[in-house]
Amino acid sequence: MMISFVPHSLGFEHVTREEVINDHTRQLAQTLFGNIEKKQAILVLDGTYIYTAKSNNFHYQRRSYSIHKGRPLIKPMVIVTTTGYFVSILGPYLADNKNNDASILQHIIKTNAEDIRNWLSEEDIFIVDRGFRDALPLLEDLGIQAEMPRFLEKGQKQMTSDDANMSRLVTKVRWVVESSNARIKRWRYLDKTLPTNQISFIGDYVRIVCALSNRFFPPLSKSDSNEADDAEAAKMLFLSKQVNNLKQMVQENGLNRRPTQWQTVLECEIQNFPMLDEDQLRNLTCGTYQLKLSRSYIQEHIEGECDISFHKDNDRLLRVKIQSRHTSSKQYLVWIEYSDCSVEAWYCTCRAGARVVGMCSHIAAIIWYLAKGRHEGRTYGVRDWSEHVLDAADIPPTLDESDSEVSSCESVPEE
Repeated sequence: MMISFVPHSLGFEHVTREEVINDHTRQLAQTLFGNIEKKQAILVLDGTYIYTAKSNNFHYQRRSYSIHKGRPLIKPMVIVTTTGYFVSILGPYLADNKNNDASILQHIIKTNAEDIRNWLSEEDIFIVDRGFRDALPLLEDLGIQAEMPRFLEKGQKQMTSDDANMSRLVTKVRWVVESSNARIKRWRYLDKTLPTNQISFIGDYVRIVCALSNRFFPPLSKSDSNEADDAEAAKMLFLSKQVNNLKQMVQENGLNRRPTQWQTVLECEIQNFPMLDEDQLRNLTCGTYQLKLSRSYIQEHIEGECDISFHKDNDRLLRVKIQSRHTSSKQYLVWIEYSDCSVEAWYCTCRAGARVVGMCSHIAAIIWYLAKGRHEGRTYGVRDWSEHVLDAADIPPTLDESDSEVSSCESVPEE
């Protein structure tokens, strides 16, 4: 397989830049980040993890232990196109702090792995995550354009609208490498903890399954037509240059500091909120990820222990308080401006809540519930499996009282 099959289906030598540009690049990505006249190659990079058993060689044990994952592993570097086509798998690499994504990319370029420097051309584009930030100067020296989600600046609690919008453009394209990593783990052997005597073969195993995916599996990311991609990209580019006027109004008028009388959705009488179908909701969110989370968000508030609270600042502006899914002690405020037939503007106090290219999951959940979910008349989210698991914090009060009486009696000495 490694001699007669893989070299023809994987690696920088098996595919040319022109083939990547013409056959394996989505028009959406080319419009968002590229230039059709310059014919740039767009690659998406990320490291994946193959878990291994603990080695009895203490030196290797230290170098293969990932503090991030809390277990031993090795890291292949995955390089794919915007359709999910595997261009190359490099490595695998060790997992200690000297082998983060940025260090691995620097090693690949400086050692010219698979003659990558001759394959690349100036103004080609790398779509990466924040873990590659230390490699950006090297890419800039080579003339490679790097696109990465933005960071919060020191002291900031929320991204600016521009930063949040640009981050959304990156994630719109970058998700394909995460799905490519998941495609590798669909091979059950690679999804398990491998014994140490297999470490020397893991790189070959990963290359074989990626070559098989290229040859026999359909693209992970595709659209109905280039015209549809062009239209969606043009809309997102237009929105990315807009300002979140609702955020400015909330801050200038101090709406987050005004006295609030929180009510349930029934008490608040939100009867004039527009009803929207799936296509209209997807058009607002610029994707499906936030909509997939909406049912679980609403389930926690409608059927769970959290409350979802509403307040009308005026007839067309709704304020909502919603629980964070990550931190129990954190809640966010959401403002939604709407008309009889559409949702006009939105703003949330979460980190990415100021963007206008799509919206955060908190806003999407509220809009989905008011515009569609509450009219469906069925349960939300997924099944709560906690009913099958015991909770040590759930002790009947009578037992607590009886235990305390026993302990108090035992502490009194006999006369």
